[in-house]
Amino acid sequence: MTHQAMHHFQDTTTSRFIEPLDVLFLRGNQLFGEAGSYGEALMPPWPSVAAGALRSRILAGDGIDLTAFAAGRISHPQLGTPAQPGSFVLQHFHLARRRPEGSDVETIHPLPADLLVTQDQDAPPSIAALKPTVLHPTIATSSPLPLVPVLAQSGRSKASTGWWLRQSGWHKYLQGQMPEAADLVHSKDLWAYDERIGIGLDESTRSAAEGKLYTARAVAFKEGVGFAVAVAGAALPEQASLRLGGDGRAAHLHSAHITWPAPDYAAIAQAGRCRLVLTSPGIFDDGWRLPGMGADGQLTLPGLSAKVVAAAVNRADTISGWDLAQHRPKPAQKAAGSASVYWLQELQATPEALGKLVEHGLWSQPCEDAARRAEGFNRFALAAWT
Repeated sequence: MTHQAMHHFQDTTTSRFIEPLDVLFLRGNQLFGEAGSYGEALMPPWPSVAAGALRSRILAGDGIDLTAFAAGRISHPQLGTPAQPGSFVLQHFHLARRRPEGSDVETIHPLPADLLVTQDQDAPPSIAALKPTVLHPTIATSSPLPLVPVLAQSGRSKASTGWWLRQSGWHKYLQGQMPEAADLVHSKDLWAYDERIGIGLDESTRSAAEGKLYTARAVAFKEGVGFAVAVAGAALPEQASLRLGGDGRAAHLHSAHITWPAPDYAAIAQAGRCRLVLTSPGIFDDGWRLPGMGADGQLTLPGLSAKVVAAAVNRADTISGWDLAQHRPKPAQKAAGSASVYWLQELQATPEALGKLVEHGLWSQPCEDAARRAEGFNRFALAAWT
């Protein structure tokens, strides 16, 4: 693999592997707890799950008074304060698993929105790609963009769900190549669901309330499966224990060799077009429209100018969470789903500018929401469009 095709992040970014030691409660934004309600598990979870666990571990390891820090009376050199975050930024948060042959960790990625997997009975899965197309003038759509992603097929087929891209497939995708069946892994080989029954409590007696049973879904990872993270602007311990997800379930932080695939930025700059793929939920003003993108599709970002001509945006999510410092829910914000894909033409940018933009994320300068940036939202990757 070329130097441009891989990032090792040796200077400013620290990579670690998080291995759960228990089932995890990875909750989304749906309320539950009433009689008969059901608490779904969110896979992949929001990056704030990892950011919160890592920052709490850093504070505990440095002997910081957590109550004083939450109140803003103490500032950490890397984490800042809850109101004014410091240099800590979660740059990568992906499902991952240990390779059987050694200590290396393989990243696992959600299937980009422009790829479709089909499978006939016991045959190997096949992958097809959506292509931006000019529709016939008689076909009306609600898309404001000139091209529409279309899947051209000779016959009908039904999408097969539950598939993820292995690191080998993600690398091919970023290079503009089509992943193969060997580059896929199914969720059943990564985790299983574990249903847990909960009992509502009577607030006055602090005892079980009659008739208030609810179900919460936990995620039980297979052996060797966890999360790969990369953090910039802060030092992480080589080995540490973490409280992860809802109920603070046990996990272990490991030092591991993690290689992060990246495209050839020089080739993308020379081609003048590419695909932009969200690697975490995107909190954008108009729900799906990229920051710096005008009504005509013109996109202007630091060091980059391009035209957005098509988009395949996954179902929107509502991002929230619990603010431990303020003891209240975080504001709910609509977000474009991870793995959403945008096609860019008329691209004008240097390879260096493209690399810096990816490292910064889809945020303005100065950043309009430093807290959400630190938590790992609005992250993306650039992929060749061949």
